[in-house]
Amino acid sequence: MDEGDFTKARSMLFPRNVLAGHGVIELIPQVCKDFNLSGIALIVTGDHTRKAAGDPIAEGLKKKGYDVHVVETGEATNENLSKIEEVAKEVKASFLLGIGGGSKIDLAKMVAKDLGKEFLSIPTSASHDGIASGRASIRNNSIPMSMDAKVPLGVIADTAIIVKAPYRLLAAGCADVISNSTALMDWEFARRLRNEEFSRSAWALANYTAQTMVENADLIRPNFEESVWIAIRPIIISGISMAVAGSSRPTSGSEHMFSHALDIIAPGKALHGEQCGVGCIMMMYLHGGDWQRIRTALQKIGAPTSAKELGISKEQVLEALVTAHKIRKDRFTILGNLGLTYEAAEKVAEITKVI
Repeated sequence: MDEGDFTKARSMLFPRNVLAGHGVIELIPQVCKDFNLSGIALIVTGDHTRKAAGDPIAEGLKKKGYDVHVVETGEATNENLSKIEEVAKEVKASFLLGIGGGSKIDLAKMVAKDLGKEFLSIPTSASHDGIASGRASIRNNSIPMSMDAKVPLGVIADTAIIVKAPYRLLAAGCADVISNSTALMDWEFARRLRNEEFSRSAWALANYTAQTMVENADLIRPNFEESVWIAIRPIIISGISMAVAGSSRPTSGSEHMFSHALDIIAPGKALHGEQCGVGCIMMMYLHGGDWQRIRTALQKIGAPTSAKELGISKEQVLEALVTAHKIRKDRFTILGNLGLTYEAAEKVAEITKVI
């Protein structure tokens, strides 16, 4: 090959079918048939989500001749991942269905990747944008690790089921997507300063989702199925933007680093999307952007905008701010390589009314 010949190539994997709307859970057996999925189905779910959707889906599959096994699990940890993989091997699962919130779907997509199986993503809540992505967050010794995982063959999001989940989960999912606003600014920042690889298509998709969520914040409220319908599409498309980029870059920047720092400093206090939303407010200020617009949208949706609403202290927010740059040293953001001083962190948190 002559010097200078173009050799760049990359694979982009997407869900082949996305079903969203009222009652689509009933179509799952047909979806499996359409994908020529046969043999033994392993449902990965939790206690509450099994009752809400796992058992009805299992019954529907059995009526269509599938051999179905169900494994109940908890959080997305390395320990639970190993347990599910052992069950999958024991029952000789042919494909998997992740039914539940983010942790159940993350575990299913990791098992599918590790064992070379297909899987369907069936969210019963929409607390973050991972329901359609090829990324998973798995905890190792309480530290969340973002990992490459299997892209779902299909996503089936039943709004009639998701609306019954605690509204806090949907609000967190909306906040997670809104936080794409600063992730994209960080990405552009890295492109200009570090000549980082950049995808205009992925940027456009992730920006569309963030702007759509902000512009429709007035319409997203509790116990209203149309709110789920409005929110679920941007949440799914946000996940797809990662597939286009080949990484989590369009949806994860300094605001996610702040969130991951909080996971270490104050584990279990708030949801991932809630933390990212608050982080987005402060990172937007650092970028010189319209942080008030982000804050107002989060307030309209009912997502936290302050340390108090996250259930954490001023000191924990400031510690997360000054240590966030250490979370992913390979990801260049507005935080730079040195991060914020304590004085700068206190200033940004006070101005944006986070503390």
